[in-house]
Amino acid sequence: MTEVMLDRLRGISIQDQVQTVKPEDQNLLREWQESGVRFAASGGRLEASYYTALEKLLACIVPMAGSEPILQEGGIYLGCWLESTGTINAELLSRLIPSVSKSTYLAFAAHQREDGLLPYKLTENGPSFRQIQLVTPLARSVWNHYQLHGKDRDFLKTMYKAMAHYDEWIASFRNTRETGCVEAFSTFDTGHDLSPRFWHVPDTPYMNDAAAYHPDSPVLPFLAPDLTANIYCQRIYLARMAEELGGSGADWRAKAESSLESLFRYCYDEEDMFFYDRDRNDELVRVQSDVLLRVMVCEVGDREWFDKLLRRYLLNTSKFFAKYPFTSMAMDDPRFDPFSSYNSWGGSSNFLSLIRAPHAFEYHHRYVELTWVLHPILSALSKAKRFAQALSPWTGEEGFTETYSPSILCLLDYVERLCGIMPVGSDQLWFTGLLPVDMDHGEEVAGNTAYSRTVNGLHYELVNTADRITIYREGSVHIEGPAGIRLVTDRSGHLEGVIGMSVRTIEGELIYQGNSLPIRIKGNEMQRYRGGGLKTERDIGIIYPSYR
Repeated sequence: MTEVMLDRLRGISIQDQVQTVKPEDQNLLREWQESGVRFAASGGRLEASYYTALEKLLACIVPMAGSEPILQEGGIYLGCWLESTGTINAELLSRLIPSVSKSTYLAFAAHQREDGLLPYKLTENGPSFRQIQLVTPLARSVWNHYQLHGKDRDFLKTMYKAMAHYDEWIASFRNTRETGCVEAFSTFDTGHDLSPRFWHVPDTPYMNDAAAYHPDSPVLPFLAPDLTANIYCQRIYLARMAEELGGSGADWRAKAESSLESLFRYCYDEEDMFFYDRDRNDELVRVQSDVLLRVMVCEVGDREWFDKLLRRYLLNTSKFFAKYPFTSMAMDDPRFDPFSSYNSWGGSSNFLSLIRAPHAFEYHHRYVELTWVLHPILSALSKAKRFAQALSPWTGEEGFTETYSPSILCLLDYVERLCGIMPVGSDQLWFTGLLPVDMDHGEEVAGNTAYSRTVNGLHYELVNTADRITIYREGSVHIEGPAGIRLVTDRSGHLEGVIGMSVRTIEGELIYQGNSLPIRIKGNEMQRYRGGGLKTERDIGIIYPSYR
């Protein structure tokens, strides 16, 4: 079966799979081909959905106002938004078509206002500065791109300068209550359309001025946990950039610590173990929304604390762990609205949450728990007729709009994390030996799978079957082992470690460099390869779903 899947993978022509490509997209397609990325499946509809996603992705990459092609949000959203397209979307795209990610990041820096404000979106009509609209930290996305693609110092200098100036603007204009928290002046500052979090709050800042909130509002400004966490994380990465460029990161780290202290002092409720906005009357806005996940994605807190939040909220089926997670509101809140047929953050599972979530889980080494999100979402996407903004948390049916780049990239990203070859940082590759689970009505999602990628001139292929993971390097078998593990190598394919990716303990034989190694590894356990053997480096156990 392994050889059959390998032949199927090698027989895939990207040109044949993407038949409606426009002449102006040929360079983008060529860049994809140069990445060597291919995906094949022996059954189900996931393979066809994968290449439909690639075709739709190209439609979301267009030049604006004579610029280089940049990534657009897609669907009804004609433009590039800082909260999504300019950060997390571009971060995922960086593993596939990096030139577009780079152009997208640089476009925001190029259109920065003289006072330091970055546009919240770019459109054919130019930059817009009406609100701030922050979620994923831009600095983290930029740093990851820099690490993945040869450490371009000119790129880093340009982005560092822009983000440092932006930090000054935020500190000057979004701290009117002098708490050190970043303040929300409107619903759209966090992109939380229709969320009960912002009921009775204007959608946009006062007079469309990002530095003003409505003076007659009974509740504004909010001390916003997600905005504050964003700037905390920004400053952590700006410290790294400053040091990378030959300076000191001490000032940035001190500012980051100040942001973190303000976040917990004003926005965290210890009894609930939840983050809430604090309004102008010093009252907590007790709406449990995906703000929690947003804060977690910003690398706030240690693993022990994250584990508690998993048990209480993120993996709790009465809170956010729906059949198709994660909901944008806690399901036990009477204001919860599951409908996904319109642009709403009042309940439905939004794809922007789904592509942001992996970083929070992987940052704390919760790899197995993340797969419980990957499986149902891939099952839903394999059947979807269009790439929507959200899906029903009950049925997985696609919701509002179509050709939406976050859901397109979600499919491509989740395939790579579950059963593909993923470059990480400046010198690491993840080869993951799992198969998509047939979650819905027993309907096959993919069968056996194969994936390929070219890294630093070396071509790798990965074949996954129900009981085996096999890695090929330059056409020859390189590493073999039992299914249910993730093999970690450097970019040259040298084995560095193994991670258990299943709730069950995986046992078997690992074959590497002609040697046979017995392996026994638990879920989330990390074993380091040294001296010709495997030794446990980390064993944190598993956090199981709760039904409270």
